[in-house]
Amino acid sequence: MAIDPYAPIFVISVAAELAEMHPQTLRQYDRLGLVSPSRQSGRQRRYSQHDVELLREVQRLSKDGVSLEGIRRILELENQVAALRSRVMELEQEVSEARRRGAADPLRVFAAGMGGDVVTLARGQRPEPRSQAVVVWRPRANQAPGLY
Repeated sequence: MAIDPYAPIFVISVAAELAEMHPQTLRQYDRLGLVSPSRQSGRQRRYSQHDVELLREVQRLSKDGVSLEGIRRILELENQVAALRSRVMELEQEVSEARRRGAADPLRVFAAGMGGDVVTLARGQRPEPRSQAVVVWRPRANQAPGLY
């Protein structure tokens, strides 16, 4: 039986030992928001295996000379990349499912907003007038490119 890597099972002393750090360093990273463990009743920190791996990554970056603020930004960007990858996989599955059902419409239009969100637009529908969205479409054969 595999253990959930996100299950909060380690107390701070065990997590510190696994990450080869002092418990006070873990508390500091928690205060800075670099690694935020779960809290049990009585405000006791509980770390997951994922948290311990993250602590090791913070330690590695720190040894390489990256400031704590730089590390915080790197971790934030890595989280955004992971979320976007997950969304891309969801969209790819939706497209595959639609093709499998035979419902693929090559004339569907998608708009990508400033926040990275992707929405499907009906044929002939346009994004909000003041939107700075990027619109992607596939024109029909023997028809000029444009929104349909």
